[in-house]
Amino acid sequence: MVDRAYQWFWGLAVSGLVALPMPPATAQVGADAIAPPTVEQRETVEAAFAQHFQDLGVEGAIIIQDLNRGVTYEYNRDRNRQAFLPASTFKILNSLIALETGVIPNDLAILTWDGIERMVPAWNRDQNMRTAFNLSAVWFYQVLARRVGHDRMQQWVSEAGYGNQTIGGPEAIDRFWLEGDLRITPQQQIEFLQRLHRNELPFSEQTVATVKDIMITERTPDYTLRAKTGWAGLGEPDRPQIGWYVGYLERGDNVYLFATNIDIRRDADAPVRLDLTRRCFETLNLL
Repeated sequence: MVDRAYQWFWGLAVSGLVALPMPPATAQVGADAIAPPTVEQRETVEAAFAQHFQDLGVEGAIIIQDLNRGVTYEYNRDRNRQAFLPASTFKILNSLIALETGVIPNDLAILTWDGIERMVPAWNRDQNMRTAFNLSAVWFYQVLARRVGHDRMQQWVSEAGYGNQTIGGPEAIDRFWLEGDLRITPQQQIEFLQRLHRNELPFSEQTVATVKDIMITERTPDYTLRAKTGWAGLGEPDRPQIGWYVGYLERGDNVYLFATNIDIRRDADAPVRLDLTRRCFETLNLL
């Protein structure tokens, strides 16, 4: 897991430095469109999505859901119904549960670093929820999970209807989302994010508002992007690791939920999660 953490941090760092050229938009179905897209327009968009995967040399899937119009665009529908470890995308729910149960009082409360050197240098210091979420600091969220405890964690995961709702036994409390039994499909990620956006999850308004704010990765005069990456290793050397990028884009009075899921076969694939998602949003004239 330490090696994967190092690879993840390397990929995240590179993703902030690499700017791949974006293709021109292929269909006028973005934020300014009013009428639902025609079948031909949707097929054109989804063909462009497929081309982005091919151009970037990765296998995977993506869903983008136009919430107001109830329109969903996707590439690789079968994979979008396949279940995977959530990895660090679970930090969204873990944050909600930790705040709601009071095991940490707020998003700025500090947890003291335990002094154990980890492969990601930025993790090796005191953290609050905002820094730990942004850096995907595993140890911080493991502490929160242990504080919540197995029974309460199971209760909240079930009440939130998250994935297959299977967290394993008490001994797995601080790793079930990394290498345990919890699984979630890209489609289920979309459903969870929709309930988060609409404040339909079983958490207080304050808790939800705090986590939504923590999730912001980009804010411009035109849009706000809330998202979380994830990197799941399957523990089998002959199989690829899985990369996630999930969240939603707010633009005007509309919201576009997304879940990107790819095979990570080499270090250079890690930043592709973000590049691929942005290319698909470009196709929809949303970025």
